[in-house]
Amino acid sequence: MLKLVWVDELDPARTDDVRRLLLAARESDGRPQVRPTGPLPEEFHGGRHLLGQLDAAEDDLVGYAHLDTAGDAFGRQVAELIVHPSHRGRGHGAALLDELLRTASRPRVWSHGDHPAAAALAKRFGLERARELLVMRALTTGADWPEPKPMRGLRLRTFVPGEDEQGVIDVNARAFDWHPEQSAFGVEDLRRAEQEDWFDPDGFFLAENESGRIVGFHWTKVHEANPDRFGGEPVGEVYVVGVDPSAQGGGLGKALTLAGLRHLRALGLRQVILYVEGDNAPAVAVYRGLGFETVETDVQYAP
Repeated sequence: MLKLVWVDELDPARTDDVRRLLLAARESDGRPQVRPTGPLPEEFHGGRHLLGQLDAAEDDLVGYAHLDTAGDAFGRQVAELIVHPSHRGRGHGAALLDELLRTASRPRVWSHGDHPAAAALAKRFGLERARELLVMRALTTGADWPEPKPMRGLRLRTFVPGEDEQGVIDVNARAFDWHPEQSAFGVEDLRRAEQEDWFDPDGFFLAENESGRIVGFHWTKVHEANPDRFGGEPVGEVYVVGVDPSAQGGGLGKALTLAGLRHLRALGLRQVILYVEGDNAPAVAVYRGLGFETVETDVQYAP
């Protein structure tokens, strides 16, 4: 029988328990992106933690759920739910989800990879697909990524830490006022990201107008090799592309995207990925035109 316990904070021992479960899930599913040491991934910070243990082995964590009680930019609580690969198919996922739905306020629950078992579980509990996030990938070899054409009144340059944070965030707020996560990203979040090992200002492209105001950006990222995903190779990512509404419609988004793609290819990376909302048909069409294909789909279920 599964014993379920809610905790508001993970002490070091419980953090290690959760880490072992996440690493086992990564080996089986390719995700989440978790390291053997250091902090847990950001999506498991704060909020509340639901631990599922077997009565017969108190130290054996077989299920885990994280509830973001603060919610997304629109105040909707969001949950991640993971069952240890060796303990799947035994009803533990249903027990975790039942407890989540009884405790949380109409949470949205992620299913990474659109797993059929998750779809069946969602149907059983009356949850519907509320959001699809596509994972698209392109191979850099032979890709038709020409040098961006100069744009009248605009120039491209790279990010300068300590100077460009507010300008980027101003564009981000206007470009992503509709987005559940990105719209809440602020200056302090950007400064924290600058302290991460993966942050590289040379891969952070900005477009500014003749008055020096930032009107668009493309923030790229390089992921270290994950032996269980993308052939075990490091991959580049089109992390965020944002264009101020006042500058949209003139091809700036594509120019910024090309600048970042060419940069990632020059680093010797053979694959580039990106995440895009499934219902953002114009963006999906642009990315397909650049050689990207959908390789995974993440689904958010909601009551």
